[in-house]
Amino acid sequence: MTVTTIPKDQIVRWLRRTAQVLEENRDYLTQLDAAIGDADHGINMDRGFKRVLSQLPTVEDKDIGSVLKTTGMALLASVGGAGGPLYGTFFMRAGMAVGGKQELTAQDLVTLLQGAVDGVIQRGKAQPGDKTMVDALLPALEALREAVEAGDDIRTALEKAVAAAEKGMKDTIPMLAKKGRASYLGERSIGHQDPGATSSYLILKALLDTINETA
Repeated sequence: MTVTTIPKDQIVRWLRRTAQVLEENRDYLTQLDAAIGDADHGINMDRGFKRVLSQLPTVEDKDIGSVLKTTGMALLASVGGAGGPLYGTFFMRAGMAVGGKQELTAQDLVTLLQGAVDGVIQRGKAQPGDKTMVDALLPALEALREAVEAGDDIRTALEKAVAAAEKGMKDTIPMLAKKGRASYLGERSIGHQDPGATSSYLILKALLDTINETA
C-alpha cells in the first residue's frame, strides 16, 4: 500500500518502538562500545529512551515538532557521554524542522532528517569517514532525498534510506576512528563497527517498521 503521510500517532509509536528496540539491543550496543569506547552506549541509550517514554504522555496532544523536541530534551538530560548531546540535538533539530505539523509528507520527512543530520554534524564536527553516526545518517539522508525526488512514496523512500544506513553502518568496520574516545585507539579502532552508527540505523529502521506495521 502506498504511504503518502505519517500522522502524529505514528511518530509517537515510532518513539515507543525505538525505546523497545534499544532496550533489546542494549547489550549488543554496549559490546560494540566496549571495543572502541567507554562500554556504555547501549546502557545510555536505553536509559535515555526510558526517559523519553516517561515524557511522551505530556506531549501526545501536541504537534509533531513538540513531540520530537521533548524527545531531544529528555535525551539531553539523561544520556551520558557524547550520545546525549548528539541524539538530543538530532531530535530537537528534527522537531524544529517540522514545527506545528500534525502529519508529515515525504518532503517533510526529508526536511526533518536534513535538520537532524545538520544538527549532529554541527554539534559533533564529524565528517563522512570519521567512523561515527554520521556515516550511517548521511547516506540515509541522501538516499531518502533521491527517492522522494524520484517520486517514491514514504515507505519505499524509507526502505532505501534504511538500506543506505545499514550499509553505512557496516562500512564503519574498516574505518580508522577520528572522533571521540575511539580515536584514541588509533589503528586499533579498525575492524570494529561504530556503536553510534549502529544505534542510528536501529532508530531509522524502527521508523520503517512502525510504518510497515500500520500500512
